[in-house]
Amino acid sequence: MSRIGNRKLVVPEGVTVEVANDVVTVKGPKGTLSTKVDNKDITVEVLDKEVLVKRSNDEIKTRSMHGTVNANIHNMIEGVTKGYEKALEIIGVGYRFTLKGNTLVINAGFSHPVELAIPEGIKVESPSNTEITIKGIDKVQVGEFAANVRKVKQPEPYKGKGIRYKDEQVRRKEGKKAA
Repeated sequence: MSRIGNRKLVVPEGVTVEVANDVVTVKGPKGTLSTKVDNKDITVEVLDKEVLVKRSNDEIKTRSMHGTVNANIHNMIEGVTKGYEKALEIIGVGYRFTLKGNTLVINAGFSHPVELAIPEGIKVESPSNTEITIKGIDKVQVGEFAANVRKVKQPEPYKGKGIRYKDEQVRRKEGKKAA
């Protein structure tokens, strides 16, 4: 069983954590994030430079949410200090990314370019026309947008064409062999 819910979260310099009406708000140099703690058996306490997440009973649901709430607060603290980023690359002849204002245009071998609106709070940078970097302070939002971009054209196993994460290893298959 995980003991992640019992860890003490250290609040770095320049970051403030506030709890009011079951809403945890974290303010830092990169922005502000907040989340609601839905479970009434879990309490969040802020002491000096530490955040403690406590549970009132040992029911299965409470124990599982204990670790989840702790991890979510840890992700918010890390997001407002360092931020999160995901790098994607597109592989294929004629495949490319283009940024048009607040829209990401993807040419991925379809008869039409695919346009995705970039959500508020997300920054997309394009070092080249085959690479993009998605940055933001909310880990969930960055991961979800990166997954939606990847979903446009997932990498196929024979030639490896498609959109993939920078560090992703695509499992390749052997094609038909001539006799």
